[in-house]
Amino acid sequence: MNRHKTISKLSSTKEWDLIIIGGGASGLGVALDAASRGLKTVLFEQFDFAKGTSSKSTKLVHGGVRYLAQGNMQLVKTALEERGLLAKNARHLFRKQEFIIPNYQWWKGPYYAIGLKLYDFLSNKMSLGPSNWVDKKKVIDRLPTLKPKHLQSGISYFDGQFDDARLAITLAQTAAEKGALILNYMKIDDILKDEKGNVIGVQVEDQESSQHYKVQSKTVVNAAGIFTDKIVKMYNPDHKKTVVPSQGIHLMLDRSFLNGDTAIMIPKTSDGRVLFVIPWHDKVIAGTTDTLIKKPSIEPKPLEEEVGFILETLNKYLTKEVKRKDVLSVFSGLRPLAKPKKEDTTTKEVSRSHKIIINNNMVSVVGGKWTTYRKMAEDVVDEIIANFNFKEVPSATKALSLHGNITEKESVPENHLYIYGSEIANFKAFEDQHPELQDKIHPAYPYSKGQVIWSIRYEMARTVEDFLARRIRLLLLDARAAIESAPVVAELMADELQKPKEWEEEQIKQFTAMANNYLLT
Repeated sequence: MNRHKTISKLSSTKEWDLIIIGGGASGLGVALDAASRGLKTVLFEQFDFAKGTSSKSTKLVHGGVRYLAQGNMQLVKTALEERGLLAKNARHLFRKQEFIIPNYQWWKGPYYAIGLKLYDFLSNKMSLGPSNWVDKKKVIDRLPTLKPKHLQSGISYFDGQFDDARLAITLAQTAAEKGALILNYMKIDDILKDEKGNVIGVQVEDQESSQHYKVQSKTVVNAAGIFTDKIVKMYNPDHKKTVVPSQGIHLMLDRSFLNGDTAIMIPKTSDGRVLFVIPWHDKVIAGTTDTLIKKPSIEPKPLEEEVGFILETLNKYLTKEVKRKDVLSVFSGLRPLAKPKKEDTTTKEVSRSHKIIINNNMVSVVGGKWTTYRKMAEDVVDEIIANFNFKEVPSATKALSLHGNITEKESVPENHLYIYGSEIANFKAFEDQHPELQDKIHPAYPYSKGQVIWSIRYEMARTVEDFLARRIRLLLLDARAAIESAPVVAELMADELQKPKEWEEEQIKQFTAMANNYLLT
């Protein structure tokens, strides 16, 4: 994961088997699957890994209770199996999370109990624990901030929780260990074609050096998420839209709004969606929304009506009133949903199943969700092998332990270092050798200066935002604290990357401007 050394290897291969465009869940998953099958693989990400949608999810690894209500049994079954695989392959990043559905009408108890027993059944041997009916007293014990008036009972069930951006970094590290070249800040500015019009590679620009590279390959995988159509149009101007962006926002609140370790799942809000209130990194995430967006953006902004909807819904259920001033951070992501056949289909009704589209030598993957990233990747590489005459090698990722994974007998500490998994001892040894790096970057949070340097050397962090938003999650947890930490982080990064004072100042300026969009004014 050394960027300079990785770029120097680009010219070592005349023709790659796969070029992957996009370093989010889909692209990184494909890179790992392909490299682990022995395919010569290179991945280019225009920004940072998981900069877009893949770092702004609800942080759940789940089958999707609402997809069950829609009757999409196959998606739920597949997702529950993938949840179980991730629980084994990335134990350090996976958490078992209890949810309670509060019932304020007596008949909803049996209704949800039956549905969740089906959820238990579909999880088969991968179950995290059985769902159960819970009486009113126990619901209040576990959810002390829930409004007790008219509460009848609750249904308890279990799902998975993870850190999305950290899983993305883990996938990048694991793919690199398997031989893939993984690069961030490499922008595709042209699709290369031969005299017959066949796609034979890409031209990329290094966003740091402005140097251009022509890279050839047998296939190009378009995993650009919300920008998938933009990539296809580079070589086919007549391409018709295949992706519908749907915005989902989340509000980050203080832990006191739940005051416990159990999450709330509100099964039917005023817009027909579900709303989650979940403990995460000693804070509380509340979300999400589902808003059709016409023009995709890498940093989408929350709409006032979305913020109002979440606050209004929360205040229907919580005894402690949530006000705008209580929101520590608001983050927005755009889901790259596969365009439905019916024009009048709302985004919340669009299937989260993925689609693979082969056109010329370009394979585009659209739709899907974090939980099923591994299966999506396996399907993509299977299609590539079948259609482009590669040697048939089965996927190995079902049982592939990811970077930092720990054994069943091991555990990770309940603190900010858990994200490193089996690397914790190495990280601590690194900080012990450099005591000055043990200082915090912000007095209210445990993150250290050593983590800044570690993220550059071993996780390809290149900017202040890379570190504060995705190597640690401070931007999402507390945007003001992140802004206050920026000068310390910028100085450390400038020294490590040998950048001038002007770079340091520009980094602080850019990060502050971007982070202000995470604050409610």
